[in-house]
Amino acid sequence: MKPKARLDLRHLVLFAMLGTIQFLSKQLLEFLPNVELVSTLTMVYTLVYRRQALIPVLLFIFMEGVLWGFGIWWVPYLWLWPLLVGLTLLLPRRMPLRLQIPVYAGTCALFGLSYGTLYSPWQAAVFLDWDLKKTLAWIAAGLPWDLTHALGNLALGTLIVPLSLLLRRLESAASPNQNGPSA
Repeated sequence: MKPKARLDLRHLVLFAMLGTIQFLSKQLLEFLPNVELVSTLTMVYTLVYRRQALIPVLLFIFMEGVLWGFGIWWVPYLWLWPLLVGLTLLLPRRMPLRLQIPVYAGTCALFGLSYGTLYSPWQAAVFLDWDLKKTLAWIAAGLPWDLTHALGNLALGTLIVPLSLLLRRLESAASPNQNGPSA
């Protein structure tokens, strides 16, 4: 039986910083509808820190609620962003470098394209009385925004490989344990 992973103080502070970077990146790009770095950073953090990426992601979600209010819009964040962590964990760990950029950027783009559809069960429950016809109309009306989200994620997803390489390099330089944080 493997002992429980423990976070040291350095990683707690680091994860707080990473979650804050996600939060600030979203605020800085608010002027561009459905263009965000949160998906890219979520995937970068997951590639480097695996399951521990949930710490900065959940911190980002909490900060969004603090800033904008813990309204009904916020509830889907509790499954949407952790879902991207899970999807990233399912990607092969060892992949040729020439495949990494298209696979990671493509995954990021598909997440952006499906974001509105993944959000829709909550919309159906809260606003549409679980009416399938209204829900499908809601999804169809949001497709242009999902397409914008996908294109933004595709472009910003090309940063996943260089950012994850940089973060791994910084992690190994700062960590006395060359394996990074315990997972």
